[in-house]
Amino acid sequence: MQDNQTPNTYWKPSSLSIWVIFLALTIIIVVAFVAGYLPNQERRQVIAAEAKAGLHAAPRVETIVVARSDRKSGLTLPGNIQPIAEAPILARADGYIKKRLVDIGDRVKAGQPVAELEAPELADQITQAKAVAQQAQAAIDQAQANYQQGKTEMELTRLTADRYKALVSKGAVSRQDDDQAQAQYQAKLAAVQALDKGINVQRANLAAAQSSVARLEKLLGYQIVRAPFDGVITQRNIDAGALVTTGTTLLFRIAQTNTLRTYLNVPQNFANSVKPGQEAILTVSNLPGRKFKGKVARTTNSLDPASRTLLVEVQLPNANNELMPGMYADVELSSIKADPPLVVPSEALIVRADGTQVAVVRPDKTVHLQKITAGRDYGDRLEVLTGLDEGDTLIANPGDVSEGLKVDPVLAAVPAKP
Repeated sequence: MQDNQTPNTYWKPSSLSIWVIFLALTIIIVVAFVAGYLPNQERRQVIAAEAKAGLHAAPRVETIVVARSDRKSGLTLPGNIQPIAEAPILARADGYIKKRLVDIGDRVKAGQPVAELEAPELADQITQAKAVAQQAQAAIDQAQANYQQGKTEMELTRLTADRYKALVSKGAVSRQDDDQAQAQYQAKLAAVQALDKGINVQRANLAAAQSSVARLEKLLGYQIVRAPFDGVITQRNIDAGALVTTGTTLLFRIAQTNTLRTYLNVPQNFANSVKPGQEAILTVSNLPGRKFKGKVARTTNSLDPASRTLLVEVQLPNANNELMPGMYADVELSSIKADPPLVVPSEALIVRADGTQVAVVRPDKTVHLQKITAGRDYGDRLEVLTGLDEGDTLIANPGDVSEGLKVDPVLAAVPAKP
């Protein structure tokens, strides 16, 4: 019996089919190569051409124009705040401190007692001085009595001398008796003059004794030590029971703080711009945001030859006692400059061993390294004293440039503030 089975059939590609497939793949590869490689190659050629052109082109740099600073200048200088008046308080009498009436930080008025002294021996000295004055007065009274007696005796001898003088011409008395009478009169006259001068001497003694009494009484009044002016006690060196010596022992130190002052050293460049009456603004670190107005009170009108600075005193009111002596302050002076200096940004400087330079762009767009003489340094900008003219063009940030380099200058978007 034969099996009826269908034989297996397999597809076998012909040579023509294989060739067609190979050709299609080749075309696809060629198209992909043309589409990818050639544009990429073209881009590379363009980039290479641009790089080659860039090597020969001038570098682009940002530039600024040199200008002068503002005529109105704000000069800020450091200063130490001081009281308008400060004085030590000393005793004018010897003794011991009986009472201490104030302490540091206390505010006092002029004439207010601050301490009381005790000196018992001073009362005895006053009693003794008064007794001497009474003796001097008694001596004056005695001298005046002697003067009156001498004057009476002188008058009697004068009358006797006049009678003898009249009688001697008549021959009633001898000439010798007349001479004796005249001599007695002259002696009495001299004695009266001496008594008169003696009275003046005793009066002088009385005046001296009375002056001594007054001095001692004033010393007695000095046992109450008083404040010389309105102010605050900033120092105390004594306590109850301390021995005090006249004019030597420091009791207290007082400062007047309703008006304060500070001294500034203004550089020579600004010396002619600072005048008395000019406004000044003070700021202190412990009161941020606060500004205190003052005025220039006086200047020395001469520069310190060592520092070439002008000493300026600024005074400001302190009615509320917000400021204290000894504070550090920044003082701003607004001044008008007659010839404002040229200024350049600090980034434009080239500091080298041979000096400070800037990169100047000439009209032909080449770089010239110009030496300058620097003046006042403001941190972000610098004054230029010599080497530049107003209107010169500088490279804003030169970096490492060389002399004669050809550049393509472009004005900086934000010019430096003058």
